[in-house]
Amino acid sequence: MQPTRILQGMRYRKLRLTTKDVNKGYYKGTGTGSMGRHTKYGTYVIEWEKVRTYVVPPLEGFKLTPFVANTIQRVYGQYETKAGPRDPELYLQNWKVQNGMD
Repeated sequence: MQPTRILQGMRYRKLRLTTKDVNKGYYKGTGTGSMGRHTKYGTYVIEWEKVRTYVVPPLEGFKLTPFVANTIQRVYGQYETKAGPRDPELYLQNWKVQNGMD
């Protein structure tokens, strides 16, 4: 979609065209495209030729690391209550221990 000739000649030539810069009827869209079509019955049919698929390359020898290292051991909690870690009494008890209040 191109801006009108007046907007092309003015200072808007170098700026991005937004919906606030033009009159009503301009729809910028999101650039995502469609993955199907609407039917006359109000349903949406997915056309699998349009669906994006991403192929993951082989990760052997991949130099980037994850946010959490694989060497970190999982720590399982020891809870005496039925509610487990979501128990409000256990939360208050841990809060008092960590903040130094009796």
